[in-house]
Amino acid sequence: MPGPVQSIERAAAILRLLAASSGRLGVGEIASSLGLARGTAHGILRTLERVGFVEQDGGTGKYQLGAALLHLGTSYLDVNELRSRAINWADALASRSGEAVRIGTLLEGKVLVVHHVFRPDDTLQAMDVGSLLPLHATALGKALLAHDANAAASIRDTVLESYCRRTITDPRELARAATRVRENGWAAETEELSIGEAGIAAPIRGHGGLVVGAIGISGAVERICDPRRLPEPRLVAFVRDAARAVSRDLGGSRW
Repeated sequence: MPGPVQSIERAAAILRLLAASSGRLGVGEIASSLGLARGTAHGILRTLERVGFVEQDGGTGKYQLGAALLHLGTSYLDVNELRSRAINWADALASRSGEAVRIGTLLEGKVLVVHHVFRPDDTLQAMDVGSLLPLHATALGKALLAHDANAAASIRDTVLESYCRRTITDPRELARAATRVRENGWAAETEELSIGEAGIAAPIRGHGGLVVGAIGISGAVERICDPRRLPEPRLVAFVRDAARAVSRDLGGSRW
């Protein structure tokens, strides 16, 4: 029988090392941790980067897991599991924030809403479960887009639909927004999909830190944002806490 392929074993070891790390790692750190020659580690990393399995930070030159691994990660994460693990936290988020809560995941370049908790008041509301939302014009979409290289590439050369005056339709501006999402750990939109509506969302991570979904709130701009039209910090904290709680339940506790 054929023996193991050494290069694949080494690539797998690098991916496991990056998954176990609490931050980005440099070529030297990776090479010394795995007992590899620096040139060997660099060659494998460059190959993994080309296929989207790792990403290199432009400022530091260090590496982290790539968003393309999401497509492998979701093969074992059923949408129903994401929903079942998040239901209690979504209810708690709606209660704390006083706003509607949605949980979404990627589906064919859109956000598929897999769970929806109504705003806890007596207003008339419509159930959104099963609906598809645009990636570029929603907080949920931005939270997912920022962590999926394939999704970002799929819309890079497309004409982005403008829903409102504030909708981001310039791919370069959207890329900058995605960078801010990764840096901040949360996403927001203000009147980009609907006039008078705003939203805040944060990514949900599974095993290995892979982003498998997002949870967020949405509601009237005057409730979600401060007078400067920036998201209220306390609401951002509520959303991030909920995302972290769901992530812990899915095995992504380190993130």
